Amino acid sequence: MTETSPLAALGLRPIEEATYRELVARPAATTAELAAALDTSLPAAAAALTSLRDLGLAARSGGRHIASSPTLALTPLVTQRRDQLRRAEQELATLAARYRATVADRASGDLVEVVTGVEVIRQRFEQLQLTATEEVQALVTATTLVVNGADNAAEADAVGRGVSYRVVVERALLEKDGGVPNVAAALTAGEEVRVAEQVPIKLVIADRSLAILPMAEDAADLPAAVVVHPSGLLDALQALFDATWEHAWPLCLGPDGALADQRPAGALLPLDHQVLSLLLAGLTDRAIASHLGMSMRTVQRRVQRMMELAGVRTRMQLGWHAAQAEWS
Repeated sequence: MTETSPLAALGLRPIEEATYRELVARPAATTAELAAALDTSLPAAAAALTSLRDLGLAARSGGRHIASSPTLALTPLVTQRRDQLRRAEQELATLAARYRATVADRASGDLVEVVTGVEVIRQRFEQLQLTATEEVQALVTATTLVVNGADNAAEADAVGRGVSYRVVVERALLEKDGGVPNVAAALTAGEEVRVAEQVPIKLVIADRSLAILPMAEDAADLPAAVVVHPSGLLDALQALFDATWEHAWPLCLGPDGALADQRPAGALLPLDHQVLSLLLAGLTDRAIASHLGMSMRTVQRRVQRMMELAGVRTRMQLGWHAAQAEWS
């Protein structure tokens, strides 16, 4: 995020704030002296001084410029901005009340809003997070459609305001460039992150009252997303998140900063359970791969991993160990 200057809220541009600060540190100064100190041009320094005089922050004295008292000059500006913010908050409360009344009268079709275009979707995605006050919940697939983790400045802003984040990421995301650093940064910032073998959809829910999700993960046309307002559909999406969260493994950062999941020692991943169940049912590797939508090599690799975890050499021994350990 771009850091704004402290006095920007009072309407001062960076050059004006820098000029005022320089004047406050000097008894008096000429335009040329200020331009040299600020490493700027004479016209730029002169324009900044004109603005400061118009705001009552500077004055001329014998061909030189002096700063007005910060207390006397800035207090009225602070008071003015505070009054403006108070009026804005009052108007916000009025608009929110009108909006709630309108939502109550909406037809069921109006509870779902379709937005199209990369910029519009990105804007609604950011608004969802910037307006959250308590919690943001997210399901993150390995497919990036509009906003990736590194570009999500609204997330850092929300976390800075005390909004909690609960995020489930797809394991394949950790294998992509930037996946692990982004998750590590989220954990360092205090977010709760879990990992699942597969995440059903990309989804963001703010304060359990508003959600956004893409209409299709592989849309070839103009990207589109659905914004869901309070409704039975939102309740279903919340239930989907809760179920996905419950079956995902927590991620943490080890003492060396490495990323690790916190599943119990010897525990199987959910997808391993599916492979094992089909294997014990008598399906071949090819049939298991076809049923689960993965390559036969992936199935064989997961079976081999389970055999190593069980400390056995044959699939028959794996079946016996699975029964003893209650894996299936």
